[in-house]
Amino acid sequence: MDVKIAESWKKELGAEFEKEYFKDLTSFVKKEYLEHTCYPPANSIFSAFDHCAFEDVKVVILGQDPYHGPGQANGLCFSVADGIPHPPSLINIFKEIETDVGTPVPNSGNLERWASQGVLLLNATLTVRAHQAGSHQRKGWEQFTDAVIETLSRKRTNIIFLLWGGYAKKKGVKIDTSKHHVLTSGHPSPLSANRGYWFGNGHFSKTNVLLNKQGLKPISW
Repeated sequence: MDVKIAESWKKELGAEFEKEYFKDLTSFVKKEYLEHTCYPPANSIFSAFDHCAFEDVKVVILGQDPYHGPGQANGLCFSVADGIPHPPSLINIFKEIETDVGTPVPNSGNLERWASQGVLLLNATLTVRAHQAGSHQRKGWEQFTDAVIETLSRKRTNIIFLLWGGYAKKKGVKIDTSKHHVLTSGHPSPLSANRGYWFGNGHFSKTNVLLNKQGLKPISW
């Protein structure tokens, strides 16, 4: 099956695209985009991979679902298109970054600038129907993104995985912790953050310390 995804990932994940679950998933997604408004735009479904090549991944951040409001989702978890107001979780991410490493809250919530530095911003489910959170869950995307994590875990070393919230932590069972770094905390959503499970986790400075120890360039958050 010809999937429009960056070549570095096509080489690693090609076997997944030939499996029955992925063919079923493709049929489902095509039908959904044809009959309903869905996000992100069809040409941005694999944007996380297009902006961060397999061999360039230094950090992985796991999200759950794309944003389901108009114009928000751009194919990278927690990221929104330029000019779109920052959603609550992203506001809390930027607040923690400001406290942790001193970077002021930016005007744009477009996180492509992180992806270009080696941060894979991966949602567990890559598509969603407008205004219906979770509407494309359990259709095959989770199996695909598990394969992404497993492939990175198996073929790479010293990647830093940031797992925020229970859902991401469960997905983290695919990671070989003997050869990778895993940082966990509560989710940046207001519900979790306001209960004290997010703020103060220091993940952004800790990530850069780990990168420095490897002799790699830290992320400009």
